[in-house]
Amino acid sequence: MRTRNRVRAAGERPRLSVFRSLKNIYVQVIDDQTGRTLASASSKDAALREGLAGMRKTDVAAKVGAAVAERAKAAGVDAVVFDRGRFRYHGRVKALADAAREAGLQF
Repeated sequence: MRTRNRVRAAGERPRLSVFRSLKNIYVQVIDDQTGRTLASASSKDAALREGLAGMRKTDVAAKVGAAVAERAKAAGVDAVVFDRGRFRYHGRVKALADAAREAGLQF
């Protein structure tokens, strides 16, 4: 909760929130002022699911990061605050963040 409280205090930019389970990874771009989700992607999305078979979890996370960056840019969001939640910044979380940065999101 400490991480999330610090990130919400930065309120001017939307929050890029990451959740990972043992098998899947989920990410949302959330506007905390209005409480709305502006863009989202996950490894369970039908549009992404086709190309993910047989890939490693870090590669799947990178694809999800690139997808959420494209969807956020389509929604008019160029800069976000990264909210890793309780997850350490390595492995799948880092791969997702790096792919989102390469796709054009600033954080």
